[in-house]
Amino acid sequence: MKLSKIPVYLQIIIGMAIGIVIGFIAIGTGGEQIVNDWIRPFGKLFIKALILVAVPLVFVTLVKGVADLKDTSALSRLGGRTVVIYLATTVFAVIIGMGSALLIRPGDIVSDSLVHQIQTEYADTAQSIQLKQADTENNGPLGFLDDLVPSNIFESLSNNSKMLQIIFFALIFGVAILSIPTEKKQPLLTLLDSLNEAIMRLVHYIIACAPVGVAALMAGLVVDFNGNGKVFAALGVYSINVVIALLFLLLFFYPTLTRFFGGIRPKHFIRNVYPLQLFAFTTSSSAATLPFTYTTAQEKLGISREVTSFVLPIGTTINMDGTSCYQTVATIFIAQALGIELSISQLLTIIVMTTLSSIGTPAIPGGSYVILAMVLTSVGIPAESLALIIGIDRPLDMLRTSVNVTGDVTVAAIIDKQCK
Repeated sequence: MKLSKIPVYLQIIIGMAIGIVIGFIAIGTGGEQIVNDWIRPFGKLFIKALILVAVPLVFVTLVKGVADLKDTSALSRLGGRTVVIYLATTVFAVIIGMGSALLIRPGDIVSDSLVHQIQTEYADTAQSIQLKQADTENNGPLGFLDDLVPSNIFESLSNNSKMLQIIFFALIFGVAILSIPTEKKQPLLTLLDSLNEAIMRLVHYIIACAPVGVAALMAGLVVDFNGNGKVFAALGVYSINVVIALLFLLLFFYPTLTRFFGGIRPKHFIRNVYPLQLFAFTTSSSAATLPFTYTTAQEKLGISREVTSFVLPIGTTINMDGTSCYQTVATIFIAQALGIELSISQLLTIIVMTTLSSIGTPAIPGGSYVILAMVLTSVGIPAESLALIIGIDRPLDMLRTSVNVTGDVTVAAIIDKQCK
C-alpha cells in the first residue's frame, strides 16, 4: 500500500510508534547521542517548517477573512461572538480543572523530601521563569497594550512571539480594505486569494512530512526523560489528575458542544479531529499546528473558509482551554504539596487570573510557564515552586495543546452554524 493512501492519523500514529521504539532502543544500547545528533534535528526541522508558515498563514487568512465580510457590522457580530464563546469555554475548563484537583487532591501525597529534591534540581529554571514573570508585572496594568499594538509591523512579522500584534494589524488592515470602494479593493482581494492558495499548498507539503517529523520528535522525547522514572512515579497522581480533566474536555465537553450548537455528530467530530489532536500532541504548539487546524476544519468538518480565516487565528492566541485547565490543577497541586490551604477568594482569584491571562499565553511549547508564575504569585504561592512540575510538564504540555486546538475547531463550528 502506498503511503499516500494511508490516512494521516495512521501515518502520525506509525511515526509516533517508530519514534518511541527508536528512543527506547537508543536508551538500551547507549545510543542517546546518536538520537540527539542524527534523528532529533529532523524533528526540529519539521517544527521550524511549521512555524515558518504560521505567520504568513495567520496574516493572509485573517486579512482575507475580514476583507471578505459584507460590512463592518458583520465583523462586529462575528468578533463579539467569537471572543464571548472562547472566554466561556475557558472559564468552563478552569472550573473543571479546579473541581478535579480539589476532589482528587494530588498534592497531599507528595513527600517533603521529594519536594526539596525537585526544587533543588530545577531551581535555575524556576528562577529564570520568575525573572520573566517579574518583568511582565513591571509593565503596569496597561502593559498588555504594548504587546497588542506593534510599533513596526515588519519587526513583528519576523518574530513568532508577536502573534498578538500580527493579529491586531491584520484585523485593522482587513477593516481598512473592507471600507474602501469595491473597484479599488478588488485587486487586493485577488492578490489575497492567490496568496492564500499558495500558502495552503505549502501547508500540504509540510504536513506530508509529518510522519518523519513526529518520529524524530518522539525519539528525542523518550531520550530526554531517561532516568526520571522516580520523579514521574511520585508525581503520577498529579499527572493523572491533569489527564482526566483534559480528556473530559476532549471526549465529552467539545463533542457535546458541537452536537448541540455546531450541528456536528460527536462520532463524526471525534473521528475527523483525532488526526489533528495527534498532530498537536507531537508539536506541543497550537501555532505550529495551525496549518493542519485549517485543513481539518475546512476539509473534514465542512466549516466555511470565511469563519475559519477569522476564528482560528484568534483562537490560537486567546483560546487556551487546555492550558487554563492545566494551570488551575498545577496551582492547586503546588499549594497542596506545600501545605497551603486556599480560601474561597483565592480560588476565585485563580479562576479570574487564569481566564484573563490565557489570552496572552504564547502558543509555543512551554509558553504557559510565565503566565503560571503570575497566577501562583497572585494567590501568595512562591513562583519558584514551579520547580515541582517542570520535570513532568512536557508530556502534559503535549496533551493540553491537543485540547487547545480542539477548542479552536469547536468554536469555529459553533460560529459557522450561527452564521448560516
